[in-house]
Amino acid sequence: MALHWKEAFIGAPDLKWKDGMRLAHYPQIRDIRELKTFLDLIHIKFCLIRPYFQFPDYPLAEFRELLPSFDIDLYEHKELPGFSLVALCRNLHYFQEVFQFDMLHSPHREVRNEDADSCPLTQLTVEQNVQTLTGRLAKNLQENFQQEFYKKDITNLQRYPSVLPTLLNMERAHVLSLDPRGLFHLSGVYGSLPSDLDTELKRFGLKIGKFTVGDDAMYERNRNFVYQFLMELHGFPIVSERRTSASLFARRLFRMGEKFLVRVMGQSDRTITTLYSHPENKHYPRVEKIALISVDEQQKDALAKLHEGGFFIDPEKRVVVLRVIYRQHKYSHKNVRQDRALSVWRQEVIHPITGESLHNVNIIKDTYNMFLRLNDIVRGEYVGRIVYKRTEIIENTDSDEKRLKFLYAWLSKHQRRIIGYSDEFYANVVKALDSYFLSPQNHERFESHRLLYREVWSKYSYIQQARKVKQLEDLKERQIKGKKISYLEMLTSFSEILTDLKFEIVSYFDTLVEQVLFLCESILNDSYVLRTYIMKKDDELTLYGISVKKTYGRIVKTLDEFKLIRKSRRMQPKNAPETVETTQSTKAAL
Repeated sequence: MALHWKEAFIGAPDLKWKDGMRLAHYPQIRDIRELKTFLDLIHIKFCLIRPYFQFPDYPLAEFRELLPSFDIDLYEHKELPGFSLVALCRNLHYFQEVFQFDMLHSPHREVRNEDADSCPLTQLTVEQNVQTLTGRLAKNLQENFQQEFYKKDITNLQRYPSVLPTLLNMERAHVLSLDPRGLFHLSGVYGSLPSDLDTELKRFGLKIGKFTVGDDAMYERNRNFVYQFLMELHGFPIVSERRTSASLFARRLFRMGEKFLVRVMGQSDRTITTLYSHPENKHYPRVEKIALISVDEQQKDALAKLHEGGFFIDPEKRVVVLRVIYRQHKYSHKNVRQDRALSVWRQEVIHPITGESLHNVNIIKDTYNMFLRLNDIVRGEYVGRIVYKRTEIIENTDSDEKRLKFLYAWLSKHQRRIIGYSDEFYANVVKALDSYFLSPQNHERFESHRLLYREVWSKYSYIQQARKVKQLEDLKERQIKGKKISYLEMLTSFSEILTDLKFEIVSYFDTLVEQVLFLCESILNDSYVLRTYIMKKDDELTLYGISVKKTYGRIVKTLDEFKLIRKSRRMQPKNAPETVETTQSTKAAL
């Protein structure tokens, strides 16, 4: 039986409710983690669960929307909640703050004697707070708000659930901070979070080597990559001003060493995103997302565990509250997955009554279900929506054109995972794609979508080559599937993969070739290998050493061939038509 939204978190140990809508006590919160726990429960209840039961067609988030890299939003749902907030674990100093907001004042002085009661100040402070917030509301909302909160302290967190519906009608952020007693309270409204996007973007691009001062062409070529990477570090695609401001302001607070929490919910993504300081995060604020999703009916084990524990808010539709915690990655040009800024670290399903979290679940990174969806796309049986190249919404896969666009979006979305996941998963992906791309009966059907077909194949070819480059990266560390190997094994495997890549390079990708050259140079310049095997005469070596030396020589030869390929490619006239990035099998098919 489905949960009634007023019943949400009535069993949470940290919250005591009067009637399911109002708190029965004043939360004594002094720490940013305690505040986050409090806000999680309140926002899930009023911004996710309540709208789900209010709107019969509530658009649940799909699991892919919580997987990096994040898709742009399909639609704006004006009827759904949206908000932003910033919380600072200190007293505010109005003039010295680095953002603009309307100040609300706590009507309590500092308690110096622990046994003494807090001393209310004049009623004027309470009334002034109500008037300040009222002045930022639309005219049609002002009278009701003043009647409901006349002579009531709206800064008290006990009243936060009651004030929240009003805050959700405000475009700008509300502010939480410590009052004179060291307790969190609502200390500001109508906050404008500054986002100096131009400066941040250029500074970050220069830092990672994607921009050079004064080089307009390089800036134009790499700007979108840098912009997307910077936003994804903080949990967003390139989207609305509200979320852009939240991410860049969180970045600024983190650099300032603040203990903070920035939270934003968009009306399009239906997701609560939180960025906050955490002692384990040394370089970027921690990123979390909370959303309502429907667990796939194929996940039998997970469904049984969730049902047994009472984690569904709607058992019939298998709807749960899912929290995803992410891990950030520094940019490295040495990594074949250069665009990977974020990855899923942990998933938690939140109990709708107690607020407890179930950790040992895998809802969104399920490779079996990813493969099932790929099969559905290939067969033309997938029903859903995707955004093709950020401009076109594709509704289903009932034609080859739509199917190819779906495949392009699917490969783009899961590119990093296909490159890094297990051999078994990759083999299934290859089997599914080859059955569609290389089937003789499909050749004529692809003729009318020749450019689109080649575009998708190019994406597929890149992934195939990048996976081999990823294997070379692992071999550089003398590892195969996490196991340490000998130098001979490392060089032999490296040489074999390098040879395979040489024959696939008809689909030329400059970034991958550069990566191959870098890895080869690193292997060949290994001081231990040079000193122990290469610099010695053959009669000074064992049979093992001679094998190492011969394999080393094969790599040198293949490296020279790769350099010739790159040189000939770069010598092509700039105005010459680009070579179509297809393999020989594709050319035969077309």
